[in-house]
Amino acid sequence: MDKFFKISERGSTISTEVIGGLTTFLAMAYIIAVNPSILSAAGVPFNAALTATCFGAALMTIAMGLFANRPIALASGMGINAVVAFGLCLGFGVDWRVAMAVIFLEGILILILVLCGLREAIMEAIPVSLQRAIAIGIGLFIAFIGLRNGGIVVSDEATSLALGSLTSPVVAVALISILTAVILTALKVKAGLLISIIFATLVGIPLGITALPTEYIFMPDFSTFGAPFQLTPDGIMGIAQIFIQPALLMFVFSLLMSDFFDTMGTVVAVGSQGDFVDKDNKIKNVKEILIVDSAAAAVGGLAGASSITSYIESISGVAAGARTGLSNMVIGAAFIIFAFLSPFVGMVTGAATCGALVVVGYLMMSDIAAIDWKDISLAFPAFITIIGIPLTYSITNGIGFGFISYVIIKLAQGKAKEVKPLMWVAALAFAITFIFLQ
Repeated sequence: MDKFFKISERGSTISTEVIGGLTTFLAMAYIIAVNPSILSAAGVPFNAALTATCFGAALMTIAMGLFANRPIALASGMGINAVVAFGLCLGFGVDWRVAMAVIFLEGILILILVLCGLREAIMEAIPVSLQRAIAIGIGLFIAFIGLRNGGIVVSDEATSLALGSLTSPVVAVALISILTAVILTALKVKAGLLISIIFATLVGIPLGITALPTEYIFMPDFSTFGAPFQLTPDGIMGIAQIFIQPALLMFVFSLLMSDFFDTMGTVVAVGSQGDFVDKDNKIKNVKEILIVDSAAAAVGGLAGASSITSYIESISGVAAGARTGLSNMVIGAAFIIFAFLSPFVGMVTGAATCGALVVVGYLMMSDIAAIDWKDISLAFPAFITIIGIPLTYSITNGIGFGFISYVIIKLAQGKAKEVKPLMWVAALAFAITFIFLQ
């Protein structure tokens, strides 16, 4: 095991990998309840969506660990599942099987781009300052998500955002989560983030925040598997309807862009924290990582779980010490176990994971001093990327702002030759997306 996963070689231990895996799982376990809830609004049977979510995440997370040997977990992507439910099914009026066919086709196309080397080439064309900015922006994003989930930051009609009620039980649990995570991190406790999630979950029981399960077993329902090739109520195979309604191809392109660059941002961020970025700032095993991630999108559509993608919450496990694919085995096993014990996942609230996400956000700010803030052609794109990701609640949007501004500034300075060809292509693709597909 040690030799296969290179545990000692990467300065880790089996116990550290287990702790890292459990930390990542608890940070992302909300998807087990949230994804089926969203997809059920589009007509996907809830129990079947829950089964697809758990088994899809387990399969692709384990595949990432075995094939790429990197601590990156995968599950149904938030945002894309909303596009499936509210954009494609409720908005455009297609059957959920057709929507899953759109996801399946998008995943196949991304996989082709990876096998052709295009996705990897674009990653290598990104300036180092922008790569660092992406990681920093994602750090702020996940810290913001943690604060929102914990009720510390709330929506406000007058000011858009405001401070939540510090006397509410939800905020109390979130603050306890943050304090526990910060103190244990300061004391260099290896399982600090995991302990903070478990402790805050337990504290939430007497406060009425942590809901105790009323059921203790769940039987899987595999009826959504093969969704793109199932017949819709119209008697037409789901995937065939994409070509009957060509407008659906625009959704394929839009989702492809989102998946393409969301994963790019996640891999850069996790890689910088997980010590698998080389001296030239290139991600190690990037091709293997991207192949698994691309295949995961197609698998998500095939299983009826929406697009499965790399999870930024993997950083919480990396912060807890995970360095190898062994942590993925732990995460995958947990997803399979909780496919049968899903009621227990509901015990872990957003308030309980708040501390872990906020501390991870803090850790990801470390690269900000490495950006050349005196060169506006690098500094402004970095700045707009950093603020664009959390303020638009989208990794893809922030990356797009950075790419477009970088190209424009270089062009204005008469330094267009410094921009690599694929950066021009990516910036143009983003511009088209922003103008026509938003």
